[in-house]
Amino acid sequence: MYELKTKENDNSVIEFIESVETPKKREDAYRLLDIFTETTGYPAKMWGPSIIGFGSYHYKYASGHEGDAALVGFSPRKAKISLYFATGDDKREELLKDFGKHTAGKACVYINKVADIDVDVLKALINQSIKFLRETYTEQ
Repeated sequence: MYELKTKENDNSVIEFIESVETPKKREDAYRLLDIFTETTGYPAKMWGPSIIGFGSYHYKYASGHEGDAALVGFSPRKAKISLYFATGDDKREELLKDFGKHTAGKACVYINKVADIDVDVLKALINQSIKFLRETYTEQ
């Protein structure tokens, strides 16, 4: 059976941020930590080795695959900062129009730095993602 690699763990969020190579990316990671913590009301937790997640939910697909995931999160990766929001939500796409400089994949939104985006839209994306997931899945 498939074993999910990205699980919540007890690794230190601060130690992870401190391990980020570039000072500017570290500074952005701390800024995002504050924004996500304040907006969600959840404490930051490490998910796998490199994702900082907030809250959690349990999902079960029609295929029978199920697991737990963070409601929202981010990861200050080497190339870009990855932001994790709910997929399949049409309102996400609408909000991204006013977000600022970014690229979007299926599961992630990528930014170079926090200065490139509208923080109020980021907060709206966080809240929308949590609302969508709570309506779609059972929160833990």
